[in-house]
Amino acid sequence: MAPMAMATTKKAMVVLILSALLPLSTLGTRSVPTAVPHHGHACHGTPKHSSPPQLTTAELVRTTCNSTAYYDLCVSALGADPSSATADVRGLSTIAVSAAGANASGGAATAAALANGTATSSKAQAAPATAAAALLRTCAAKYGQARDALAAAGDSIAQQDYDFASVHVSAAAEYPHVCKALFRRLRSAQYPPELAVREEALRQLCSVALDIIALASNGSG
Repeated sequence: MAPMAMATTKKAMVVLILSALLPLSTLGTRSVPTAVPHHGHACHGTPKHSSPPQLTTAELVRTTCNSTAYYDLCVSALGADPSSATADVRGLSTIAVSAAGANASGGAATAAALANGTATSSKAQAAPATAAAALLRTCAAKYGQARDALAAAGDSIAQQDYDFASVHVSAAAEYPHVCKALFRRLRSAQYPPELAVREEALRQLCSVALDIIALASNGSG
C-alpha cells in the first residue's frame, strides 16, 4: 500500500473514532447541569419545614376552650386557677376537672344544708317534709360521689390514663341526675332550685373537662 493511501486510511479511521466518541462526549456534558442544582440544594443549611411557633398561655386557653361546647365557662374556669398560666393541655384538663370537683363539693354542702333545714322544720310538719329531708341527704351523698369521681379523674390524668379519666368524669355528671329523678318521684316535694343550678353547672363543667381530656389524649398537650 502506498504511503499516501495509508495516510488517507488513518485519517478516515480517526474521523470514525471521533464520530463514535462525539455522542458520548455530548451526553457527558449534558449530565453536568442536572447535577449542579442537586449539589446546590444539598448545601442549604436551613430545614425545609420550620417548627410551629409556641402559643402563649392566653392563646392556649382560648384555643383549648374553642374545642369545648361551653367556651365562656371554659375560659372562666381555667382563668380562675393561677396554675393555668404555666399549664399545657394536660394541665388544663386537670384544672377543668378540679373546677367540676369544686362544684360537686358545693352541691354536696348545699344539699346537706337544705336537708338539715328541712329536717328542723319538718318536726312541726307532715311526713312529706321528712321524706324531702331524706331525699336531700341522698342528694348530698350523690354530689359527694361526684366529687370523689372527679378526684379519681384527676389522678388518672396525672397518670395519663385518659380513658379512665373520661369514665370518671362521665360518672360524676350523672350522679346529680339521680337526685332530680328521686324528687320527680316524690311529687309532694319540689326539686330545690339551688340544686337545679348546681346540677346544670356541674353538667357543663364535666362537658368542658371531657372535651379537654380528649384533646390531651390526642396529643395536643
